[in-house]
Parts: sequence; structure tokens; C-alpha cells
Amino acid sequence: MNASDAAVRDRLTTAIRERGDEIADRWVQLQQERAAIGIDEGELREEADALLVLLGGALNSDHGMESVVDAHHELRDAVMELSLRRERSGATPTATSLAILALKDALLEAVERDNHDPRELFPAALTINRLLDEAAALSFNAYVERREEIIQRQSRQLLELSTPVVHLWRRILAVPLIGTLDTARTQVVMENLLQAIQTHDARVAIIDITGVPTVDTAVAQHLMQTVNAVRLMGADCFISGVRPSIAQTIAQLGIDLSTILTRATLADALAAAVDMTGQDSPATGTTKNR
Repeated sequence: MNASDAAVRDRLTTAIRERGDEIADRWVQLQQERAAIGIDEGELREEADALLVLLGGALNSDHGMESVVDAHHELRDAVMELSLRRERSGATPTATSLAILALKDALLEAVERDNHDPRELFPAALTINRLLDEAAALSFNAYVERREEIIQRQSRQLLELSTPVVHLWRRILAVPLIGTLDTARTQVVMENLLQAIQTHDARVAIIDITGVPTVDTAVAQHLMQTVNAVRLMGADCFISGVRPSIAQTIAQLGIDLSTILTRATLADALAAAVDMTGQDSPATGTTKNR
């Protein structure tokens, strides 16, 4: 750290220490004027007091000016928590960033009260801009990461809802698939089905593709992976819902599904599964010879 940077840091920490209440009050006022946020004045003041203390501590640290906010873990966590708190209150990421940037004016005004020399104010202004631009970018990034996390979790939940495992009969499970079968969905199908096989001690699993519009090489590979995983669990697997158009497409593509048990309808697959397990038939109530 050179002498010039040290002098600027000292000037800012002195302003925060001696004029902290003024800076906090001014920052709260600027936020209320410029940013659309649904947080009351008391909470804003508590937030301002805590953040100014951490900012003063960060300026007193040995971290370089280019990464003070990110490198000072307590300050970084406080900025991220501020962003998440604003998100929960309904504030937009732009409003949150503007709220943090409003601290620039409050800090610079405090520094100007003690020093009117442009040669000293200019480097102080540059440092304030650098610090709070980094803080604003961090708050925006925290918002984006939180949204990504929510989107991923909701996507996972939707995948699980769209691929339910149904306990059709004693030791017989079924997964009715509707829509496109991609890699992510195949993974969810596989995980849910294998867990259900273990939970219900199932001997047969039926994957029904009646609602799958098309079957190409990729979809066929996904189905085969799921079938192989089911077999590794010690269960047999049927694929039902093989319509004439799908059968024709599979034949034209040269996809070999000869090792997989297939049936035209879910009812046919269930009847075959019951016969395979030697249980009472759902249709007749008769017991198959084991």
C-alpha cells in the first residue's frame, strides 16, 4: 500500500468514525428519495450503522483497494445479506444497487466537511467510487445467484412432479412419461424409480411412453440407461406405449431395443408384469402358477 492510498484510507476511516451518525442518517435519506424499497426507516438505520462499521474495518485491513469488499469476508457477507433482505422485501436488483450507490454521496459529503482541497477530495472520490461500485456489483450478483438457485430448485421440483412413480400393483411400479425425455429428466426418472424399487421391494418396473411425442436415438439411449439401472437393482423392466409410429421410427433409425421388454399399452405391460411375478391378475383375480 503506497502513502497516497494510506492517506485516503485514513481520511475515509476518520470520516466514518467521527461522522458515522451523520453519514448513516444521510444515507437513509438518500435511499428513501432514490430507491423504491419497502423497508422502514428504523431498519435502514440499523443496516447503515452496521455496514459503516464493517466498511471502516475493511479500510483498515491490508486488502488491496481493488478487492476490499470481496476480500473482507464480514463486509462481503453483510452486502450479500443486504441484497437478499431487499429481495425478500420486494425490491428490484436495480433499486438495491442504487441504494448502495447512494452511500457514495453520503460519504463524500462527510469528507468534504473536513477538507475542501480538490487535490485531496479527488482521490477520496475515486476510492469511494471504487469501493461502492464493487459493493453494488456484489449485491447484484447475490441477487442473480439467488434467482438461479430458485430457478434450479423449481425446475427440479417440476421434473419430479412430471415424472411420478406409481405403485400399480404389489411389487409392480410404473412411470408414466409425458413430453420430451432429455438427460436431466432421465436422471430424475432414474433416481426416483430406483428409490421406489428399494422402498417397495419391487420386482417389475414399467416405463410408459404413451405421452412421449417422438423417440429418437437420444431418447432411446436414455430409456436403455434407465432399464439397465433398474436391472442392476434386481428388477425387470417393461417399456409400454410403443405406438405404431414410434415403432416405425425406431426401426428406421436402426435402434436395437431387442433386449428390452416392450408392450403396446400400459394395460398389456401390467398384465405381463403380474404374470411374471405370479400374482393375482387385476382383471380376473386368478393366481398364476409360480
